Amino acid sequence: MDEALQSVLAEYERRAVVERQLLETLPPAEIASRIDEFLIPIGPDTGKLLHLVITAARARVLVELGASYGYSTLWLADAARVTGGRVHSLELSAKKVDHARGQLRRAGLDAYVEFHVGDALETLRRLPGPFDFVLVDLWKDLYVPCLDLFHPKLSPNAFVAADNMIFPPNPKEQEAYRRAVRARGDLESLMVPIGSGVELSKKRGA
Repeated sequence: MDEALQSVLAEYERRAVVERQLLETLPPAEIASRIDEFLIPIGPDTGKLLHLVITAARARVLVELGASYGYSTLWLADAARVTGGRVHSLELSAKKVDHARGQLRRAGLDAYVEFHVGDALETLRRLPGPFDFVLVDLWKDLYVPCLDLFHPKLSPNAFVAADNMIFPPNPKEQEAYRRAVRARGDLESLMVPIGSGVELSKKRGA
């Protein structure tokens, strides 16, 4: 990892520490009303895990469901730089995408990412496969509907990583996704207790 990327990631991580401390002091109603202000990133351990999976698998077509302010996008883009691939990053907020683009430029990784601003379900319907890797990190009630759309487009040996499967606790939605992904006969799935919890799934080869 080069110095430019390390510097940008470190800035995100310092901001995340400050925001985490603030979140501990705010009442739940205020957190809910201000949730779009906060990074809530996957964190460095999960970022390293995803980078390792992508580069080891030589995945080239990467899909990110939920860019937010672009922390995870940087990890995926750097992995795409290694594999010669490209990231399709889906995000509802144009403001967040503008921020993410600026950070990618600073890290020298903007050429590896194509943003798709708008509803993730509509974008997934239009986006052609096959996908070699998918990161699922958006509103939890969209996890299963997104799975239904991207599952038929997964390439043989593709990986899927669903974040926030332990924290913040949302037992109903988390369990619904676990059941849904493990019900697919062509996917093998494992809960990885790293960061906020990652359900890591792999499609069997042809």
